[in-house]
Amino acid sequence: MISAGEFRNGVTFEQDGQVLQVVEFQHVKPGKGAAFVRTKTKNVITGSVVETSYNPTAKFPQAFIERKEVTYSYADGDLYHFMDVETYDDIPVNASDVPESFKFCKENETCKLLSYKGKVFSVEIPNFIELEVVETEPGFKGNTATNTLKPAKVETGAEIRVPMFINEGDKIRIDTRTCEYMERV
Repeated sequence: MISAGEFRNGVTFEQDGQVLQVVEFQHVKPGKGAAFVRTKTKNVITGSVVETSYNPTAKFPQAFIERKEVTYSYADGDLYHFMDVETYDDIPVNASDVPESFKFCKENETCKLLSYKGKVFSVEIPNFIELEVVETEPGFKGNTATNTLKPAKVETGAEIRVPMFINEGDKIRIDTRTCEYMERV
């Protein structure tokens, strides 16, 4: 059990059958009345964020999210297959449990499966991935306007917007949290 007074960023707990993670917290002691804890919590399974206030003495069962290191093997219809790096077991995951940013993940990429009580609810991929541009319009000499972007297709088949100087065959680094171009590698 964890009390609301012990909340810190990243703490996970259960409330009303939901698994919540503390994103932000603030202990408030008003001049009049009792102290309280103002929090911004994220439902780890659905991703929704809610702001709530708690009495500092309120107790909640602590939720333990398991993060298992796996290697992405292949996609088969609505299932993505991962291999456990310790036991070499095949772990199928539904497409609905895979985040939007997974489109940048190549085969044999190391990821983390997030599960709660044995049920996988999400996949964590590396924050930065290096991919090769396979299709884009050529950049023209003198076309150096700042912040001008063009569409490009990377080796995983995902589309991304890149600066004009990027050509086919260039390797680029992508921030998977924002799905944006970072730099040429």
